[in-house]
Amino acid sequence: MAKVHVSSVIDAPVERVWARIRDFNGLPTWHPRMVESQIEDGKSATDIGAVRAFKVASGATIRERLVAFSDGEYLTTYSIIGHPAPISNHTSTLKLERVTDGDRTYAVWTAEFDAPVDKADEIAKGMGENVFQGGFNALKNHFAAQS
Repeated sequence: MAKVHVSSVIDAPVERVWARIRDFNGLPTWHPRMVESQIEDGKSATDIGAVRAFKVASGATIRERLVAFSDGEYLTTYSIIGHPAPISNHTSTLKLERVTDGDRTYAVWTAEFDAPVDKADEIAKGMGENVFQGGFNALKNHFAAQS
């Protein structure tokens, strides 16, 4: 099983960062690689089991199912159920924690998935650098511009 772990510190209070990312359907509003998204079957973006279908800048469509969501824990967990890369058994969690020194946010984004042995490292690297770190960089830039 391939694993990805990316963490970052964002110079904004956890409540503000969570408000920006909590919408399961809102990736295009804060992540530069995501261009459009919709929740299937008329569910709410916070309903466990909700499926989002979104397009990335390259044109690929990805489908993900919401597995866990907590406003109190600043946490969302989802699984990829449709992706152009050969992955399966995917689970990702994006969790925020309060940094009390300076009222900042510690963000951790993790994933585990199965992939062919000859592709796993490449897929994990792309997910970590392009999706997870790319998202964190966009959040840091957004909040830095508001300072």
